[in-house]
Amino acid sequence: MKRFLIFLFFVFPFFVSAQEEFTVYFESNKHDLSKKQIALLNDWMIGNKESKVVAINGFTDEDGTNAHNDTLSQRRVDFIYNVIVKNHIKIRGDFKTRSFGEEHNQSKIKSENRKVVIHYILAKDLAREEEILGIKPVQSVVAEVVPIEEEDMHFPANATLEEKVALAKPGTRIVIKNIFFYQNSFGMMPTSKPAMDELIDVMLKNSTMVIEVQGHICCVDADRRNLSLERAKQVRRVLESNGVDQKRVKVKGFGISHPKFPIPEANEEQALANRRVEIMILSK
Repeated sequence: MKRFLIFLFFVFPFFVSAQEEFTVYFESNKHDLSKKQIALLNDWMIGNKESKVVAINGFTDEDGTNAHNDTLSQRRVDFIYNVIVKNHIKIRGDFKTRSFGEEHNQSKIKSENRKVVIHYILAKDLAREEEILGIKPVQSVVAEVVPIEEEDMHFPANATLEEKVALAKPGTRIVIKNIFFYQNSFGMMPTSKPAMDELIDVMLKNSTMVIEVQGHICCVDADRRNLSLERAKQVRRVLESNGVDQKRVKVKGFGISHPKFPIPEANEEQALANRRVEIMILSK
């Protein structure tokens, strides 16, 4: 869990005091809220229609294994995210999620550790949003590139990602295999660690390379929740939290518009090919 989980701890910069917090609490081993906590969350949403969420952090108590608690805290974050999106609360495009599991300063009262904290900026402070988040304006210009499908590059059989990138031209799309997400969620499964480690290594070794992370989904007639884009953003968050400059990683969600096989798919193999994350090299 070494490198991959770094993003769970150091993902967001320190904020100045204009950032607000709201906390909801969960019952033991639950990722959804009780009626009482749902009511509190509803009250918060009613009072913050014009506020903007910038981060959502999930926590658990110390019961259970580290792996179980990491997954549980991520599912709590996903639950809150889905509720606030459904209620049209504003969310910053590059908002951050952190799943601390049990790795945080534990209260002696277990129930206080089972929580999600929403960080947000009030409507009256949004004019100073970039200042509050400590973000300096960055201008980067990437020349227009012509997409090249991976199959057309004729990479050697069993070539590693690093080898493919070395041979690739600007515009080349490369499928990043074995990045898995929880169903109907942008939450990345722990089994994605080896693939993400490989991508992180390639981005750090090729320090000037700029890519676009492209998300695709399968099995539905439309990407109504823009899940393909949210998954691409999650890949960018992991890269950024592991030392890759955000300006080097663009994101795009294609939904079902670029399937490898016709939808509905004939089998799970075709669905898996359609449900993918690719990178397109914009410049090297």
